[in-house]
Amino acid sequence: MIKNDDLAVLTGSKGMGDVIKPLVREIYLFDTYVAGTTHLNDKSVLDEITVGQKLTLRRENNKFDEKAIILYTADEKKLGYIPEKDNVIFSRLMDAGKLLSATIIGLKERIGDFRQISIRIYLMDF
Repeated sequence: MIKNDDLAVLTGSKGMGDVIKPLVREIYLFDTYVAGTTHLNDKSVLDEITVGQKLTLRRENNKFDEKAIILYTADEKKLGYIPEKDNVIFSRLMDAGKLLSATIIGLKERIGDFRQISIRIYLMDF
């Protein structure tokens, strides 16, 4: 059995996050797109995103969609939503305490306030 003192020796100068990170596995769930980009307050985010960029998913209290999931960039800029037609299972997973993430897998040229953004959703397994 490993005691707390032994754990400190095992981790050395690294923090626990660095030790656990290799134990995290992304399980591919689904491909979809980002909805709601035409309603963003800060549209500059549409020109800053890149293929391969990681996104954070968070549940949102939303009067139009009780299962709303909002997407944020690493620097906390709102990018849009998981489409309502796709968010039922993902919202249930998140409400049960599961951590989901997304990666941008495709971008089409921006046309005014619209940019088609394809994403891949993952379940983070520890």
